[in-house]
Amino acid sequence: MEKIKMTTPLVEMDGDEMTRILWKMIKDELILPFVDLKSEYYDLGLEYRDKTEDRVTVESAEATKKYGVAVKCATITPNVQRMSEYNLHQMWKSPNGTIRAMLDGTVFRTPITIDSIKPVVRNWQKPITIARHAYGDVYKGVEIRVPGAGQAKLVFTGEDGKVEETIIHDFKGAGVIQGQHNTDKSIRSFAHSCFKFALDQKKDLWFSTKDTISKKYDGQFKAIFEEVFEEYKEAFEKAGIIYFYTLIDDAVARVIRDKGGFIWACKNYDGDVMSDMVSTAFGSLAMMTSVLVSPEGNYEYEAAHGTVTRHYYKHLAGEETSTNPMATIFAWSGAFRKRGEKDNLPELQRYADCLEAACFDTLNEGIVTKDLAGMMEGVTPQVKNSLDFIRAIRERLEKRLAK
Repeated sequence: MEKIKMTTPLVEMDGDEMTRILWKMIKDELILPFVDLKSEYYDLGLEYRDKTEDRVTVESAEATKKYGVAVKCATITPNVQRMSEYNLHQMWKSPNGTIRAMLDGTVFRTPITIDSIKPVVRNWQKPITIARHAYGDVYKGVEIRVPGAGQAKLVFTGEDGKVEETIIHDFKGAGVIQGQHNTDKSIRSFAHSCFKFALDQKKDLWFSTKDTISKKYDGQFKAIFEEVFEEYKEAFEKAGIIYFYTLIDDAVARVIRDKGGFIWACKNYDGDVMSDMVSTAFGSLAMMTSVLVSPEGNYEYEAAHGTVTRHYYKHLAGEETSTNPMATIFAWSGAFRKRGEKDNLPELQRYADCLEAACFDTLNEGIVTKDLAGMMEGVTPQVKNSLDFIRAIRERLEKRLAK
């Protein structure tokens, strides 16, 4: 079979540990035999990020702006342990945080569901999509370790020289301070992305913050959403969908009681936490799609989970692993589909559809990785190791592409 042609490269961001191993397996078994892959490659593995003083992360984001579609492997955000383990020059920031700040987009995450795996929350009947604001807050925060007694102030000096300040706290002893920020421009982009996505998906949109406590910070999010919604109100009414705002704690209670099938817009940290909660309740962190959409129409597809460190250490020890690659496969399929849409390549779009369908064929036949085996109902699971699971998908992909 002749390989499917591409015209514009994907931006390919490689990653770390077990997901890096899966990345190569997926390319070797599910992509390169079928697609004449054109990609601009960036190694976001921690060693190379350290070698380039993290310039490679910035370059990958700039390339995404240039080409419009990227696919990213899971990466390490180093902590103190990783500093010594990898002999790093410094504790580099989250690559996801850097990329999201540069693209200033919204991350949409939706569970990958199959009939044989029921949600832990039994009344959930349809997937819940988390729309996570991908800029600012704690992810662009600055911090000070307070050594002893003293006064902490929050100070803003305008370009006109006007100063506004307020006392944060009078410390009687040691402590910590954290400063966060966001911008009206980014919040407005977030709101537009959410309303447009809700209309595209024809799903209700919820938005939640804690404006009763954070009257200025969270209150500004709420106010901008209300203002922007006026531009979409008529379209929402025609589509038969609704937008409503509620407090984050109320939203959590409502989500648990609801049947699902809606989009839940969250601030950056809330979206980080709630997307993990939703994906786990629907089955597994490895069973969730994730795409960052920028206001300019650039897309970065990624796996929403971590680098699966425990499996990586087993792999290094020569032990067999059974690591779920679904989120990473769907990152590739999403990127190929969007690249096909942008370049008017129907065969590339069909390949993406067939790849996802082959994944569902495999799972519905009970062929799974170890993490899913104990969750399946009505099917006798056949647990495969990482490579054999991907090869099982390849068999079904070949059949679908041959039709």
